[in-house]
Amino acid sequence: MRRSMFTLLALVWLAVPGQVAQAEDEAPLTAKDLKDAKVSLEDGLKASEAQGKPISAKYEVEKGKLQLSVYTAKGDKFSEVVVDHKSGKVAKAAAIDEGDDLKAAKEQNAAMAKAKESLRAAVAKAVGGNEGYRAVSAFPKLDGDHAVVQVTLVKGTESRTVTQKLD
Repeated sequence: MRRSMFTLLALVWLAVPGQVAQAEDEAPLTAKDLKDAKVSLEDGLKASEAQGKPISAKYEVEKGKLQLSVYTAKGDKFSEVVVDHKSGKVAKAAAIDEGDDLKAAKEQNAAMAKAKESLRAAVAKAVGGNEGYRAVSAFPKLDGDHAVVQVTLVKGTESRTVTQKLD
């Protein structure tokens, strides 16, 4: 019974083309969602640098609309920077000062404090090592004493997550 349930769940997941895993409270991305995204994750990271040091980034669907969200750190302050996915310009920036978002930003900032390479450079390496794939998220973390970033990549209906060293 357990094996057949797992098989059924795997088949359902495979039957839905172009989905990328998202947090439970977010709608999954589809290939259709990303067709309108003219800006690469790397370019979104670069655009956000005017607001602080990028510490994570992701494409997400929020309230039915695609957006490119980058968390940045400036001193001990954190912001969520939304980069227009068509123009590459910063659309808005909002302080992160409470809740799970603040906890995540602090953890990501701790990982980036140990990094010797920028998040943008690490994402570019991950994309460069996976021909035809496009980065849709980058989340740094500490792996013991080492900083790494998990980069989710998509190509058509395929997705994969690769881990890139930051030090």
